[in-house]
Amino acid sequence: MGYGDNTDQVRELQARLAQLGHFEENPTGYYGDVTGTAVSAFQTSAGLEASGTVFDDTWDALTAATTQPTEEEMYPPLEVPDAEPETDLDERCLEGRVLCVSKTSNTLSWVVEGDVQLTLDVRFGAEETPTREGEFEVYWKSRNHHSTLYDSPMPYAMFFDGGQAVHYSEDFAANGYNGASHGCVNVRDEDAIAGLFDEVNEGDKVVVYW
Repeated sequence: MGYGDNTDQVRELQARLAQLGHFEENPTGYYGDVTGTAVSAFQTSAGLEASGTVFDDTWDALTAATTQPTEEEMYPPLEVPDAEPETDLDERCLEGRVLCVSKTSNTLSWVVEGDVQLTLDVRFGAEETPTREGEFEVYWKSRNHHSTLYDSPMPYAMFFDGGQAVHYSEDFAANGYNGASHGCVNVRDEDAIAGLFDEVNEGDKVVVYW
């Protein structure tokens, strides 16, 4: 197992690492930087090469030191807080059908003719991979998208500028604002974005602003 994997075995790996205190987040099944760091910490403690990648020797040592994770350890309930509605929308969001994304309030509002239908918490790209501001439109929707560039899942992706999209992020759901995207607008409420995905049409406007 290594970076970019997204499987149930990775979820089990994370749950086992959590039993030993090396993984402090909820298991997601996605092997990213947090999981790689936790694996390296375990490898160091077990006297193995700290590669951050799981081969047979690491897996054997980990399973010997832990018990089979329970269903609750593997799939802990995720509590997604309600987003506060944005009260000061950019004027470009007041006409038409708009995904209105505020970097100031970390929210996405789905606005139809000035009426806010839905507000969701979002997070953005890191400093080196910022989410671009401006006025765009949804040019492509991909329900079960998987990034070939970063080898990571991007479900309910609504692309608006090159490779940047609004999409569900399991990492955001599990780890909150401790991480960042590669430039996309991450949503952590899966049920809500699944419904939003069906509502939004290609050609609808996207506004990203401070």
